[in-house]
Amino acid sequence: MKKILLSLAAAFLVGAPSVFAAETPASEADGFVPMFNGRDLTGWTNLNCAPETWSVRDGKIYCTGKPTGGLRTVKQYENFIVELEWRHLQRSGNSGFFVWGTPINAPGVPFLRGIEVQILDHGYAEDFEKKSGKKSDWFTTHGDVFAIHGATMTYFGKTNGKRSFPTEDRSKPSPEWNHYRIVANNGSLRLHVNGKEVSGGDNTNYRKGYLALESEGAPVEFRNLRIKELPPTGADASNTAPLDPGWRALFNSVDLRGWRTNAATASRWAVAGEKLALKAAVPGEAATTDAAVQLWTEGQFGDAEFIVDFQPPKVAAGAKAVGAAVQFRGATIALTGAEAAKFSRFTLTVRGTEVRVRREEPAPSAVREAQVTVLPAAAPARGAFGLVATPGGGTFMNLHARDL
Repeated sequence: MKKILLSLAAAFLVGAPSVFAAETPASEADGFVPMFNGRDLTGWTNLNCAPETWSVRDGKIYCTGKPTGGLRTVKQYENFIVELEWRHLQRSGNSGFFVWGTPINAPGVPFLRGIEVQILDHGYAEDFEKKSGKKSDWFTTHGDVFAIHGATMTYFGKTNGKRSFPTEDRSKPSPEWNHYRIVANNGSLRLHVNGKEVSGGDNTNYRKGYLALESEGAPVEFRNLRIKELPPTGADASNTAPLDPGWRALFNSVDLRGWRTNAATASRWAVAGEKLALKAAVPGEAATTDAAVQLWTEGQFGDAEFIVDFQPPKVAAGAKAVGAAVQFRGATIALTGAEAAKFSRFTLTVRGTEVRVRREEPAPSAVREAQVTVLPAAAPARGAFGLVATPGGGTFMNLHARDL
């Protein structure tokens, strides 16, 4: 009996390494690593949303859906396999997973430039059919893949030329969980929905960039996010999204937290649909001084760079579009050249006593020659950033800043 027990003990000791190896987490055994630690949003950054939009609940990433915007990775990725689970908490919910995206939103929209892997509840299609009386021919709720806002892709499989449609209907309705596996390698992308490849494309631009989760109108949860990086294939500068130089949002797309407000500003400024609208001054009304209705950031800046997306209001045929203006460290800087009812992106770079302003069109991305403004000789070393309440009004969005 003693010999038998000794033999069993020896067998256990010999077998022990394999027993413990079997308990090694799958994420370590197969090359995958977690993208989310289950406790906080370390490794991710809020693009343009309110602080409460993204949070962690019961070990899952929770999104309120308001405003439309994103939560992106701090790190860029080139070739990889991502796995995640998602579920909508509300019928007809909308969301997405962005691949190879830009560090901040594309001009005039709350979305990244990149490849979107859509996350859409079946109720969205049901509502469309009820309203239109026909099935949609431009989207599905089972894993569409498409390039947006300047990104490009050659779609494979079923397509209308604007997106890759899934070959099978495999996703589950709210509140059930769905599993996505996204294989992205050398500019090609394939989406697997609940265990089977259904859609994708090739020849993407960019093919290296940031990954992001999307907030778009309704609550959604994500869990079990993990990634396995694949060997690089030499994406060059033309195929790589710009690196984040340290942008932080000045406007949360929901309200004016972070800005100094009062009764006068409330009469001219309002937030709606991820935008900050400046109401045109009404002729004949008692004038309020510009200083009283101007919006100032609570924070101050020295040498810095700012991004401002501005859209002039519609004008009569042949009329000139109104411009906008900002104030910084004693100087008023004009933002001119934007077309009426179209957004342009203005980048203001402040170094020493000089402010350089560049205007970029949303599409195609053409950057105009820089306009230069010199700060006053008595300009303070630091100051708040202000939006001027110009008489003509207009709409702002995607306000960002970074220190230089």
